[in-house]
Amino acid sequence: MSRLTGWWQGRGSASKVELYTRGSYVFFAVTEVLTVAGAAVGVRSGFGPAELLLDVLICCHAALVGVVSSRGLAWVAGRGGLPVRAVAALVALTAAVPAAALGLAAGDLVEDERILPTLVIGPVGFGVLALVVCLRRVRETVYAVLGAAAGTAVAVLSAGRSWEAVGYGVAALLVAAFFAVTSGFSAWLIRVVWELDHSRELRARLAVAEERLRFGRDLHDVLGRNLAVIALKSELAVQLARRERPEAVDQMVEVQRIARESQREVREVVRGYRGVDLAVELEGARGVLAAAGIDCRVDGSAGGGLPAAVQSALGWVVREATTNVLRHGDARDCLIRLTGGAGAAPAVLEIENDGAPQTPSGTPGSGLAGLRERLAVLGGTLEAGPVAGGRFRLTATVPATAGTGAGAVAVAVAGEGAGA
Repeated sequence: MSRLTGWWQGRGSASKVELYTRGSYVFFAVTEVLTVAGAAVGVRSGFGPAELLLDVLICCHAALVGVVSSRGLAWVAGRGGLPVRAVAALVALTAAVPAAALGLAAGDLVEDERILPTLVIGPVGFGVLALVVCLRRVRETVYAVLGAAAGTAVAVLSAGRSWEAVGYGVAALLVAAFFAVTSGFSAWLIRVVWELDHSRELRARLAVAEERLRFGRDLHDVLGRNLAVIALKSELAVQLARRERPEAVDQMVEVQRIARESQREVREVVRGYRGVDLAVELEGARGVLAAAGIDCRVDGSAGGGLPAAVQSALGWVVREATTNVLRHGDARDCLIRLTGGAGAAPAVLEIENDGAPQTPSGTPGSGLAGLRERLAVLGGTLEAGPVAGGRFRLTATVPATAGTGAGAVAVAVAGEGAGA
């Protein structure tokens, strides 16, 4: 039993809807054979070449209805091109079957005139059913319905049945309109279902790409500063060792400590348990810059009264700014100032250093872009650029209400996503 149902259960929702719709069109094709070709039995029992030709035309028309509708559904789903030749053959055969039936009736080869409407209008309706699948616009569908009705009326009028032309035309209009609405809705449903399926797949891909970018940004923030310090201290240790100074050992011990700290932080990034404390980052920045021979002064509070989301965002700013001070320029002093955050006043973090180069060297990094993304979640802004006196200033501003409500939830989700 599992084999009988597995082929259905293993399909996606869009594939199930398309399969059901294809089955409906196959049912319509079989119905045409049973009704229209069955009505042709009413042709005179002699069953000569003309009658045989009519049955063959009806069966071929039903087969074309199935082929055009199937290939049209594949085109709607975006898996193939428009079946132009098959559509042209269907249109020609849709005109040929009623013409053949009217010709037999004109030659007095139809025993029962009551079957003639089925032989004339039936193929027109089924032809429109398959044709509409291959039409994109509603206007084209309206033209197809009106053309089928007008063509039927003209064909009946040409067969010498002028008093019946209007009736056949109206009947063809109603039948063609019914089939057009049915088929048009089915094609629209297939198109919408597959578009939703593709949108869901695209959303999943974008989520994965965003997660990769976030993970890369976190690794950059975590490792950037520590690697810069390791490079500086290693260079200092080399110089001390060449001078046979015992301080070289202390520097390498410090390098070892920072390397282990980096390993721990990377593990926390992967596990998603990493948190950024503003006070810890401020103290860490002061120590790292002092170790590199840069005088660092921190003004203002440590941000203990700020919401956790704001502290985390500003902590990343401190970490990235410290990395940039170490990597770029030749700084001798650095000022970190934190103001605001009380009441409705926004929290403003300013980091300013001297020794900024006139033109940045190397390729621009993604650190500042990542910071802007973090602050944008909280409704904050980031400005960075040179100021008077050959100095460089980075200013981060975060609203006082950013630590509550949707902003805090967004930051929490972003932090959890890094370890997903």
